[in-house]
Amino acid sequence: MIVLASASAARRRILEEAGVGFEVDPADIDEAALKTPAARRDPAALCLTLASAKAVEVSRRRPDHWVIGSDQILAFDGGLVTKARSMAEARARLAEMRGRDHVLWSGVALARDGAIVWSEHEPARMKMRDFSDAFLDAYLAAEGEGLLASVGCYRIEGRGAQLFAQVDGAQATIMGMPLWPLLKALRTVGALPA
Repeated sequence: MIVLASASAARRRILEEAGVGFEVDPADIDEAALKTPAARRDPAALCLTLASAKAVEVSRRRPDHWVIGSDQILAFDGGLVTKARSMAEARARLAEMRGRDHVLWSGVALARDGAIVWSEHEPARMKMRDFSDAFLDAYLAAEGEGLLASVGCYRIEGRGAQLFAQVDGAQATIMGMPLWPLLKALRTVGALPA
């Protein structure tokens, strides 16, 4: 049995649309404790640390299952971005990112019997277009507070696609889970048919 150690609707949808059968059992980890100042300097490693911690935590409860942990870090302007807490903060963040690049680092880890058996991370390089204030206001009104669930204040699989001038990365990676390497790993360990 495959278990997703996440309550993320986007990550569930990625696996569902790929035809992977799984159960959901969200991890309960202290992400803030893992995001130390030293860890924050390496977003690629940090996304793997978080993904691995989630997979291991659930795998300890469900030792005979293949447990998938996944996480994502947004690197922008030399730092890491956290989720906006209000629509005003979301507007300010998107206005700051307008016309500029950022990188989404997505990590995924596979655990069994309380130990990581495989992990991978991928970047998605994103360039927002120089959209108008009128577009930004219309976007925020249309998306509403649901966009606060995304660290970048956008859903690339929806209206958020209109924010971008250029995207270099797989859609699943942008949504928080490097799907192609994960599917290969699941086939390699025998969790999916070869």
